[in-house]
Amino acid sequence: MSNNNLFWLRLDNAAKLYPAVKTKNWCNVFRLSVTVNEKIDSDILQSALNVTVKRFPSISMKLCKGLFWYYLEAADAPKVIPEKPYPCSKMTPYDLKKCAFRVLYYECRIAVEFFHSLTDGNGGLIFLKTLLAEYLSQKNNIKISFENGVLDCTETPNQSEFEDSFLKYDGFVSYPRSESTAYQVHGTKEKNGFNNVITGIVNLNDALATAKKYGVSLTAFLVSIMILSIQQIQNKEIHNKRKQKPIKILIPVNLRNYFKSNSLRNFVLYITPGIDANMGDFDFDEIVHIVHHQMKLLLTEKQMRARITANVKAERNKFLKFMPLFVKNMGLKLMFSFAGEKKSCITMSNLGAVSVPEQMENSIKRFDFTLGVQYTGSNNCGILSYKDELYINMIRNIEESELERLFFTNLVKMGIAVSVESNRKG
Repeated sequence: MSNNNLFWLRLDNAAKLYPAVKTKNWCNVFRLSVTVNEKIDSDILQSALNVTVKRFPSISMKLCKGLFWYYLEAADAPKVIPEKPYPCSKMTPYDLKKCAFRVLYYECRIAVEFFHSLTDGNGGLIFLKTLLAEYLSQKNNIKISFENGVLDCTETPNQSEFEDSFLKYDGFVSYPRSESTAYQVHGTKEKNGFNNVITGIVNLNDALATAKKYGVSLTAFLVSIMILSIQQIQNKEIHNKRKQKPIKILIPVNLRNYFKSNSLRNFVLYITPGIDANMGDFDFDEIVHIVHHQMKLLLTEKQMRARITANVKAERNKFLKFMPLFVKNMGLKLMFSFAGEKKSCITMSNLGAVSVPEQMENSIKRFDFTLGVQYTGSNNCGILSYKDELYINMIRNIEESELERLFFTNLVKMGIAVSVESNRKG
């Protein structure tokens, strides 16, 4: 018998792609983790998880296959497990049929890894903070306020938390989908599917002050640094400018900033600001200026609604609706292989500043956000800040660390000190 009273759910508009394009060796997984001041008690963590899942029935789900669509069905709380050898390891079809997320622990760290069909970074962060609050409450016998993304586990979930907000906000005009193919960073694949994670830790105030000096947001500043770094790599690889490809960064956009939504499911779309390398070399001032204005142009309520409309329109196509699932999967995989991640060089997802109730603050050292590697690409980047530190988690499934080296070197050249950590032993 499942722990929640939500028996099944249709996949939300954004979630429909992920089961269709998963392979034997890859599926779209992301990870959120928190490091505390004391070693994790796995028994208390399991007890806290058993309570927490009842408050998040739309996340405590397993992936099931229907005749026309995949769907989510209620699942029991998974067993908490010791940390795996590397973050965001693949979830097998067997894993997804049992439960589409997992909870891991190592020393003082709790991590939750989600199959992206369940939720986005916003929903995942609320789940992690609520799980941590329940854990600390049980372990230290303290009362924690239900604020800053911590939900009351004794409260009945609100129906608005399960809604597919894409269907609520589609309009009349669709945003055109055509985009040019971007440059891809390649390298020597790691053996046994190993994922390297390099984390750059930066003083948040220093990063904000430098971004302010250029008159841009922190995200625009970091994206511009990434574009500069990839330009340096492409210049080494392809000397003829005419043969170079555009350099574009995929930025997930939290639509809750533009449309009222309490949904704990996916409610994110993407923009891809960048430069056309055929035009010549761009210095940083040019790049940051271009990225700033592209983001200003794209990040409006009307632009986002047009993008929502394009996605929903495809879903409501009657011909597609009644097509057997195996045919849909072939079509979506084909579309994803020709489009999908090839339209950008890397994803940079910034969850912003993480806040927690005051009663939890002294127990927490840091939060981290790690995206799984891309389907075709080799690198990804998750960003968030907690208190005065900015954590930039760069993941790759290749041996070469040139992109991370250039990115953090370019930050240092901007006068921003970077402390670097790696999961690579030896």
